[in-house]
Amino acid sequence: MNGKIVGIGLLAIGAVAGGGMWYLQEYYFYDRIPAADAITVQTAAGPIAVPASDFQGIDGDSSPLKWRVCAVLAEQPADPVPFKGATPIGAPRWFDCFDHGQITTDLESGAAQAVLGQAEIRPDVDRVLAIYPDGRVYGWHQYNDKTPERGVMD
Repeated sequence: MNGKIVGIGLLAIGAVAGGGMWYLQEYYFYDRIPAADAITVQTAAGPIAVPASDFQGIDGDSSPLKWRVCAVLAEQPADPVPFKGATPIGAPRWFDCFDHGQITTDLESGAAQAVLGQAEIRPDVDRVLAIYPDGRVYGWHQYNDKTPERGVMD
């Protein structure tokens, strides 16, 4: 009988700890960010602020990679700097405007273009944007490639 009580107690503690971990990863470490009226895009001529609407965004202090944005650009930026190796990172399920699987598929098929939003937004992290022809834009942070060709070396 004592073994059953101990076993049930361990299962209960495990369930509470697992539920707490899920809550922390899915909700606690994310905050909605205030709506912005423009999104910065790097172009061959330098950074430009492109007017945006329907802005939704999240971020978190616990990691430089938590930033995600969904919006609609008022116009297509002229001559944006392409971003090679763009890999959208998943977002919490409740932030349903950001579907990293669909964005990845669209980048691979050419339905969307990956461009640099801002280099070194945080040390070793770039802001990447996936821009669609209809103006939809999705953004995330991604570790950058530190190679001599980029002009960044340790």
